[in-house]
Amino acid sequence: MRRPWARYTLRAGSLLAALGLWQLLTALDVNLWLRFAQFPSATDVVREFADRLGTGAYWQDLTDSLSRILTGFALAAVLGVSVGTAIARSPLVSDLLGPVLEVCRPIPAIALVPVAILMFPSNEQGIVFITFTAAFFPVMVSTRHAVRALAPVWEEAVLTMGGGRGRVLVSVVLPGALPGILGGLSVGIGVSWICVISAEMISGAYGVGYRTWQDYTIVDYPGVFVGMTTIGVLGWLTSTAVELAGRRLTQWLPRTETTGRAATTGRTATTGRSGATGRSAPVRKEAVAP
Repeated sequence: MRRPWARYTLRAGSLLAALGLWQLLTALDVNLWLRFAQFPSATDVVREFADRLGTGAYWQDLTDSLSRILTGFALAAVLGVSVGTAIARSPLVSDLLGPVLEVCRPIPAIALVPVAILMFPSNEQGIVFITFTAAFFPVMVSTRHAVRALAPVWEEAVLTMGGGRGRVLVSVVLPGALPGILGGLSVGIGVSWICVISAEMISGAYGVGYRTWQDYTIVDYPGVFVGMTTIGVLGWLTSTAVELAGRRLTQWLPRTETTGRAATTGRTATTGRSGATGRSAPVRKEAVAP
């Protein structure tokens, strides 16, 4: 495997190469099938980004979007795991909630903007509701499948040793389903960003999505790309935070990644002592019946 500094260098190089290609296409006014003649250059976007970093409005929008996404995602994580576990463990809950949730699940969260406007007294609460809905279903479905996929022998072992249902839930169900739950959380945080930005564009008063849409209406394309860049960076940071938290919570899981040195060590260990001394292991001959 490559060294860590080599991997980071490669990642940084890929980003710089993409920015260089962007700058080249806009500088040459490439206008083939894709039109870059009126496209803002990378330097224009960087200059606009630097200017906005010194304004209070930019940080206000960033804070508003982060507070909305974190509130909605936290609610979705708690309720999604709870409802998914209950549906997987209880036939009664599955019969009561399953049909309703399956009907609502295909509805895009952004399509609930009119519902949020009618239900909630403020746009802020409506945007949080849309963000919650976007993340709830991936978390709930992942939790449901992960709990149902658990081997029954683990639960039976705990019950045999005198453990109750609460002990089974804490010691077997949740730890065993944790990898699947974390997958749903990772998907949910990405979908939440898509929906919160869209909701801010439609009914928000502040936020990165609202500011990006305002820049588009006044034909400030560098500002539009500043908003897009901000959304991408925020989404990457939050997804990375969820992934790192998941790794900390699942340290007990065996890791499948092996380095070249570990693989070499494994091959050496399998050769046994005879391989280390250079002598071949004796081969036992089996008698073959005529």
